Amino acid sequence: MANALIVHGGGPTAVINASLYGAVMEAKAHPEIEHFYAAIGGSGAVLREEFLDLLTVPQEELELLKQTPGSAIGTSRDPMEKDDYDRMAQVIAKYGIRYAFFTGGNGSMDTCGKAYEACVRAGLTVNMVGIPKTMDNDISVTDHAPGFASAARYIAETTAEISQDVRSLPIHVCIIEAMGRNAGWTTAASALARSGDGDGPDLIYLPELPFDEEQFLRDVKRLHEEKGGVVVVASEGLKNADGKPIVDPIFQVGRAVYYGDVGSHLANLVIRKLGIKARSEKPGLAGRASVAYQSSVDREEAILVGATAVKAALAGENGVMVGLKRVEGKEYKVETMLIPIEQVMLEERTMPKEFIHPNGHDVTDAFVEWCRPLLGEPIRKYVTFKNRPLTKI
Repeated sequence: MANALIVHGGGPTAVINASLYGAVMEAKAHPEIEHFYAAIGGSGAVLREEFLDLLTVPQEELELLKQTPGSAIGTSRDPMEKDDYDRMAQVIAKYGIRYAFFTGGNGSMDTCGKAYEACVRAGLTVNMVGIPKTMDNDISVTDHAPGFASAARYIAETTAEISQDVRSLPIHVCIIEAMGRNAGWTTAASALARSGDGDGPDLIYLPELPFDEEQFLRDVKRLHEEKGGVVVVASEGLKNADGKPIVDPIFQVGRAVYYGDVGSHLANLVIRKLGIKARSEKPGLAGRASVAYQSSVDREEAILVGATAVKAALAGENGVMVGLKRVEGKEYKVETMLIPIEQVMLEERTMPKEFIHPNGHDVTDAFVEWCRPLLGEPIRKYVTFKNRPLTKI
């Protein structure tokens, strides 16, 4: 008999609990796992020995994990030093933990890798596996990470709805600010809002390219003259040609950056310099907390990587993260793979050039085709009668 431990790190997503569900359900299928401990509050909870045995949780509550936003077991961005990892190894030994799982992004994979190294230093045999999670989609190697598809669906649906509002009363410019730090994946997904009927987004600004304020104002002015209402989606991580954020971050603790309000900044530029009415929308946490827009594909893949992590650990795998790889063919399919943890520790993946339009304010068809199947059900269709012939008596 042996015990297992699972820890959540970083910002939650709409499907992090689905990965937890996949892991615990797989663990329940293996009687050799006596206790499956969850750290209630992230990495720091391991040091505080604040655990819940998930195998004691009623099945009806476990089923709710698939549709519960946030992290049911809590999470954290606790800064960890070498002594903390050595202490973590001691706790792992104390509780007879043979299998350990860390769910998170590239920062959490760094934690996973360092915890693995601490266990090696302590002479412990602990199979440690990472479970990918991020709405930013900035984890290396894997085709995409659970959490992104639901955030992508949210921004696409939200942009589509706002676009209908703006085209109904085309008098202003609406700036939608999207999360994603230095990677533009979530911002780019707003392109899937387009129906081909002239609706937005009209402009998409990614953090991978330097932001040109003067060009932005020229583009907005031109579109406003053509359409009246303009919808812009901009990343929170926009930087100028010098690599500095266009709005100073409010503050930063380690890798956790609290960005300034990019949407409000851009809206104010439009008002002051162009004299056009403008407003900003900042979904913020709503973009990662919305279960209403949860992607069914995202949910099932989150369950898959959680279950695969447990299977891998029980099979003797160690120091790896579960990844997703697309299977070639007309229909969208993925298969799991195991990635050495050192390849994803703090490695940040941004949008490749082939996904960014040469005009600097849009994405390519290649990105849209790559992203579309991840969203699950098609984006909702809308109708407008504004372009229909009018009846006059």
